[in-house]
Amino acid sequence: MHYVSEILPSLLSGAWMTIKIFFWTLIASIPLGILASLGLTSRIAPLRWILKFYVWLMRGTPLLLQLIFVFYGLPIIGVIFQRYDAALFAFILNYTAYFAEIFRGGFQAIDQGQYESARVLRLTRGQTLRKIVIPQVIKIVVPSIGNETINLIKDSSLVYVIGLGDLLRAGNVATARDVTLLPLVLVGVIYLLMTAVATFVLRKVEQHYRAWR
Repeated sequence: MHYVSEILPSLLSGAWMTIKIFFWTLIASIPLGILASLGLTSRIAPLRWILKFYVWLMRGTPLLLQLIFVFYGLPIIGVIFQRYDAALFAFILNYTAYFAEIFRGGFQAIDQGQYESARVLRLTRGQTLRKIVIPQVIKIVVPSIGNETINLIKDSSLVYVIGLGDLLRAGNVATARDVTLLPLVLVGVIYLLMTAVATFVLRKVEQHYRAWR
């Protein structure tokens, strides 16, 4: 217990970095995913092609490769990010593509009669989306969003590759320094706690939207 109390502050500091990456990625990528999904279903062909290529590129290449490219590759052409900014940029780009596909499926699941009813009520396209369509889409996509949210917590460990002081890096440093697996066991416990909290919150959200049926 004495050893645990010695390494716990560094692990909790790393966990805070993990939580920040998780939080800001989620906050940014969900609204961007909604906008991208609207573009994917747009009647403007060039916009659809560009967004389809973007989604294909982000989903078809590993997030680890994208992190390495943003932090180590872009400086070659003069685009330089700090470690934290590079991690956020790569994560937001990646998860926006996944959320865009999830929301695209949600939008396509809405019956066309909903749009026609909105036109009869003389609602603008913005009002139709905001008051009628998006609330129904959210109810449809909540389970898929939940899965990606859990994946995001675990994927955040990839920032270790660019030297960012996250939870996994803190555990690895302690393990290499003290030649013991206990720090990695504690890292696993902290990840389990974070996913448990996220799962609990997501279940409450699902129950809230289930009440609409």
